[in-house]
Parts: sequence; C-alpha cells; structure tokens
Amino acid sequence: MTVVLISTYELGHQPFGLSSPAAWLAREGHDVACLDLAAGTFDEAPVRAADLVAFYLPMHTATRLAMPVIEQVRRLNPTARLVCYGLYAPLNADLLRGLGVETVIGGEFEAALVELANGEKVSTRSIDRLTFITPDRRGLPGLESYSHLRQNGSKTTAGYTEASRGCKHLCRHCPVVPVYDGQFRVVQREVVLEDVRQQVAAGARHITFGDPDFFNGPTHAMRIVEAFHAEFPEITYDATIKIEHLKQHRELLPALKQTGCLFITSAVESIDDSVLALLEKGHTRQDFYEVATSVRETGLSLQPTFIAFMPWTTIEGYGALLHAIAELELVENTAPVQLALRLLVTQKSRLLDLPDIRAVIGPFDQKALVYPWKHPVRDVDTLANLVFQLVSRRQDENKTRAEIFGEIWELVLHTPAPTLRPQPPVPHLDEPWYCCAEPAPQV
Repeated sequence: MTVVLISTYELGHQPFGLSSPAAWLAREGHDVACLDLAAGTFDEAPVRAADLVAFYLPMHTATRLAMPVIEQVRRLNPTARLVCYGLYAPLNADLLRGLGVETVIGGEFEAALVELANGEKVSTRSIDRLTFITPDRRGLPGLESYSHLRQNGSKTTAGYTEASRGCKHLCRHCPVVPVYDGQFRVVQREVVLEDVRQQVAAGARHITFGDPDFFNGPTHAMRIVEAFHAEFPEITYDATIKIEHLKQHRELLPALKQTGCLFITSAVESIDDSVLALLEKGHTRQDFYEVATSVRETGLSLQPTFIAFMPWTTIEGYGALLHAIAELELVENTAPVQLALRLLVTQKSRLLDLPDIRAVIGPFDQKALVYPWKHPVRDVDTLANLVFQLVSRRQDENKTRAEIFGEIWELVLHTPAPTLRPQPPVPHLDEPWYCCAEPAPQV
C-alpha cells in the first residue's frame, strides 16, 4: 500500500510521530512518504498517488493547522483513506470525521497504522505496550531545518527523540490524560540510543527528550542518559520533568548534570496554591521555590512554563508571578510568551468537571477547537491582550528577555522594573515550548 504521513507542527522538532510509524510501515513492505509541512512544502504528487493518508496530531496547534490540509487532500485524492492519529485526534474525533477522516487513532499508534495498512482489524484506542523499532528519518527534511539550540551566542543543530509516552499523572488541563488515563509506556533503551546515533550522524550536537515527563520512569531515564553520555560525551541534552518529580528525585540532579543535561523544562503553570490544587499539579509554590534553588545549585538551568491567564487569575496574582520570577532569578530562563498564555479548554478535558470552568466557557468553537472563555473580571482579559501584544511586538524587534520582562513589569505593576543581577543568556531552543495553553491568535 502507498502511505503518506503528514505532520503540520511539533514545536520545531523533526517529528518522531512520522519517523516512528514510517519505520513500522516500511518493515511491512508499504511504500511510505513523509511530509512535514512545518519544515517543507506540500507535495501534491505523493498525495495524489496515496492509498492511505495519515495526519499526525500531537497538539492543539497541529490539529488546527491540519484541518485545511485534510480538506485539500480530500479534494486531491477523493479515494484515499484518511486517518488521524496522536493525542489530539481522539479529542476531536467527531469534527475530524466530519471532514472525511475515516479512522481516528490515539495512544500507541504505530501498530494500529500497520494494521490499517495491512487491511486488518484496527484497535484505535489501544495503549498496549509496544516493542518499538528505530525511527526511519530518511524521508524528512534535515535537522538543519528544525529548531536549534542557542547557547553563548552560538547556534547548534538539535535532534529530538522520545524515551516514553503517556504519563502516570492526571493533571486536569493536560491533553495526555484523556488518552492515557494515568498510564505511560517506555520506548526500549536500545531503540532510543539508536535513534540518537542516527541523529548525531546527521549532525545533531544536542538532543531533546520529548517525553511528557522524563521522570515518569526515573530508572529507565537515567539508564538511557548514562549510556548516552558514555557513547557521546560531547553531546548535550534537555528534558521535561515535573516540579513534583524534580523534588522527589532531587538526588538525581547531579547525575543529569554529569551526563550532559543543559536545561530542564518544567510546567509550573501557577504560583497560586489554590490554582495548583484545582489543576491537580502535584506541587506547591514552596515546592517550585525549592526546586528552582536545587536546580540552580546543581548547575542546571530550569526553564519554567506558565499558564499566566486562567479564570482564577487576578491582576495582583499576575504581579506576584512577576515578583517570583525576578526573586528566583528566572527572568532569562522564562520565554516571554510564557507570560502571555491563556488556559486551553479542549474537548474531553478534565477541566470541564470544574464548576468555575463551566461558568465561564461558551459553546465549543469548531474552528478554534476550544471552549472559548472570558474572565469574570474584564480587566484581566484586557491585561492578557496587552501583554500578548507587547510580547509579540518586542520579540519581532529582537528585544531581550530581560527587556521584555521589564516592560511587562511596568505595564502591570506601574513601578520601575527591578534592577536584575546580570546573567548570561541561558541555553534554550529557538522554538518556544508550550502545550496546555491557547496558541497565538494568528494561528
């Protein structure tokens, strides 16, 4: 069978969600083409020839961008079977089927895609444990077309892999939860290492481990990075880890540093304990302060992410967030967009169980793929718009993180920005990280 796999967006990474199923399908003898529209153009030829076209939908932005492409593919090839897979496919199953998608797959999608291509009965909701194989990245644009590591004024080619999928936690706002329901699945160590090897051979000098949480299985994670560092001592990496896990496993921080970890992304979301409890994040404001200190003392960089504007946000609370970032010396560590993001409320989200959320949302928007919401206090929505416009404008002008933070401070607190202790720019990827927040209005 001729199969085309399409990705529209994955935070600037070369998509694991294309390269992994491409390897599975090729092993079964299928003819596979990969189109990553975030790094290349839409090629009509393979689409016209395809028997099966599958869209990878790992996040909200990718799903919105895919919708017009699905319609375009349907016009170009009316007889092709259309499939959507990834976290956001089951969340939007009814809408996708309305666009002509026949099959919607969530969870562990590789085996289901093979079953579909083989004409077998398909298990679309399976999160069974899989025995993975090395992703096939040959059909994708080169790593130079993707997000790079920025460090000390230099630009370094970065790769991306996953050591696990799913998550054992049930944070209310997280898109992983409706699909995995508190379960996670590991990718076998040798598969991860072989994927790293092929990306290093292709020029990568830094690797992002894109697991929802690298410490869902800390023993598995540490065995991988120890083997990684033994083989590639000059290659650095980053990972995403919950504040809760960083506190629980703080004894592992030195080993992360020793094996080449440059920075850790952590979804702090809020510094208000009542909001953190509503989100069921598993950490407190004090935990965040302790972890920020521990990570800094270890010589690592903590890159916090926030959902700055939620129905519970107050202007005073937003000001307190700015004070906390300054106090913890995290201004350079915090991408300005993190101070402008609004809470994302999707189909099947556990947020919908909260009366406070149901009280502020409108009908589901089938174009934006969200339940739109308005803050009970209009001034907070006004502030959110002002901050977003400021961040967008200043980033276009190439202002520094400290400069943008200072302007936000003065906008919100009506006092001069604090004098910050000089800090060198922190290592970071040049594509901002966000997940459980509404994307930019222009998307």
